[in-house]
Amino acid sequence: MEHEIEHPHVLSRSAYVAVWAALICLTGVTVGSHSLELRHLAILTIMIVATVKSSLVLLYFMHVRFEKPIVPIMILVTLATYAVFVILTFSDYSFR
Repeated sequence: MEHEIEHPHVLSRSAYVAVWAALICLTGVTVGSHSLELRHLAILTIMIVATVKSSLVLLYFMHVRFEKPIVPIMILVTLATYAVFVILTFSDYSFR
């Protein structure tokens, strides 16, 4: 007796390749921003790129796009809390 597992949210191979290519390009942006010596903008650029990369991983590889609405809400609340801590940390750092 075989049980077939249904995969209702299987993405195409091309979608995974596109996300992978975006992650590789964003890694290049991260490395390239270091060599441009943008000073304070480098940190901001790297943080934005890291946020986009983690969002891509969460949405596509961890399939959060297809979860019940409570899961993305919990993730957004966590990210908002994280953003508050990052803003407070950078504001403290800038006044030293």
